[in-house]
Amino acid sequence: MKNSAMVMQIQDPASQRLTWYKPPLTVLVIKKKDSQVLLPFVQLVEWLVQEKNMVVWVESAVLEDKLLRDDVKLDQESAKFRQVHEYYSGVRSRFLALREKLVTFKDGRDDLTDRIDFIVCLGGDGTLLYASQLFQQSVPPVMAFYLGSLGFLTPFQCDNFQDQVTNVLEGHAALTLRSRLRCSIHRKGERHRDSLQQVSNNLLKPSLRLHNYSAVGDPTFSNNNCSSYSGQSSANNSILVLNEVVINRGPSPYLSNIDIFLDGKYITSVQGDGLIVSTPTGSTAYAAAAGASMIHPSVPAILVTPICPHSLSFRPIVVPAGVELKISISPDSRNTSRVSFDGRNDQELNHGDSLRVTTSIYPVPSICAQDQISDWFDSLAEGLHWNVRKRQKCLDELSDLTASGSEDTLDEFDNLKIQDS
Repeated sequence: MKNSAMVMQIQDPASQRLTWYKPPLTVLVIKKKDSQVLLPFVQLVEWLVQEKNMVVWVESAVLEDKLLRDDVKLDQESAKFRQVHEYYSGVRSRFLALREKLVTFKDGRDDLTDRIDFIVCLGGDGTLLYASQLFQQSVPPVMAFYLGSLGFLTPFQCDNFQDQVTNVLEGHAALTLRSRLRCSIHRKGERHRDSLQQVSNNLLKPSLRLHNYSAVGDPTFSNNNCSSYSGQSSANNSILVLNEVVINRGPSPYLSNIDIFLDGKYITSVQGDGLIVSTPTGSTAYAAAAGASMIHPSVPAILVTPICPHSLSFRPIVVPAGVELKISISPDSRNTSRVSFDGRNDQELNHGDSLRVTTSIYPVPSICAQDQISDWFDSLAEGLHWNVRKRQKCLDELSDLTASGSEDTLDEFDNLKIQDS
């Protein structure tokens, strides 16, 4: 092509790596609510404070954990709890020695923007979803350790965590930028908000300016990309989701009747149990269970998946990440619908209301244990047993079996003739 400006530039996923502007000083540690996570949690926090001299933030609820407190009235607890409390006495004493050095926050009360350099998650995929919820604008790099059930989004193992965290702190890590969806509900009678179409061309340029890192190798990461969009999520009371937003019929016995518009154009209506609008990261969650294709998280796209549609031809579709989806209750629908965001904040969607969904400029930078490709396919194989099947036998093996089977049959036939005679 003569015009070089018309040549598409395709980025190599392996080129996207973490680079710190300066050594990270503050780390947020998120753990799941499970007693089995207490020991690795205390070991990690102890090491970060004593060996790395980092400021460690934890949720205030961690300090209220009865297994980490000495002032619990054991005579009012069950015998099983007293046994578990005694079992974790050593872990508890180590934590109490660190307690005064920890900084706490409360979800919904404290704003963590610009306060955290680095996030460590201990648990399952839910801990990463929770980290995404905490940061409704720019998100620090997230390192997720597998201590849960499925572990699709948690590629790191807790064995030898010291070396793994040190490598990340030194900048020796690959990144997967997991796109999020920006969702906002427009209620009937409210003043119509400006369309998001005017900024759709910039939606695929994630903002990393608010934090102490960048993703080297991505041409969209320049310092002037998102200077005018720093208030994106707070301006319209929108919610950012990492997996999916789900519209369903709730407890109603009637079918959902939902209209879908794409950039203002009517596309189709869903008559069924509901609709899933998901990110590529969410394509392996609820959407996969509803029959959608699984999409690598680096692919810029939005998935639209019907839930049990009353149609034999309604297939899931994939649309470009820069579009705006408008979802509303059909005027002739017999019932309202429910909408939830990453399984939280369940709300009712009434006639005349609409849900607007588009790709956010604030992704979740997920640190890779190996690289973007290896981590994803390992998760597919180990978490979902993708394409597990017995190997087909080669022709040599089949010919051997056929030959041996034919000879056995002939021998049996000869023996029968001898016995008859």
